[in-house]
Amino acid sequence: MVISWNDYFMGLAHLSALRSKDPNTQVGACIVDKENRVVSIGYNGMPRGCDDKKYPWDREGGFLDTKYAFVVHAELNAILNSPRSVDGCSIYVSLFPCNECAKAIIQSGIKKIIYESDKYDGTEGNIASKKMLIDAGIELIQLDHKVKVSLTTD
Repeated sequence: MVISWNDYFMGLAHLSALRSKDPNTQVGACIVDKENRVVSIGYNGMPRGCDDKKYPWDREGGFLDTKYAFVVHAELNAILNSPRSVDGCSIYVSLFPCNECAKAIIQSGIKKIIYESDKYDGTEGNIASKKMLIDAGIELIQLDHKVKVSLTTD
């Protein structure tokens, strides 16, 4: 059995997400060019040089006591870590991009987003994200199934 390109690249996004130390939400992203070549991958985590153990992973509390002040999202990490331009590429992401990542996706020239979960659908941030992405002509495709990644150890 040969898996589809969508399942393959979403699987890579899921595999990347396993690198995240976030105890609540692990997100992965995989950027692919028009020839189905992987350009970059990313996951949600602290910025380079910032020790994961010295920063909060909490979701509630004062702004500086939560992860929201510090974490770089998977999409932005994939864009920033790309060794070349991502203009014209597609991005596979396990969770629909937030409004901040939407801005980076638009500015980077990515033309298509393939995603699985849209768990924040209807929230203000999600509405803002979709408005910008649609206005910018970004194609949005939600997979109709979940991609499973199975890891085994010997």
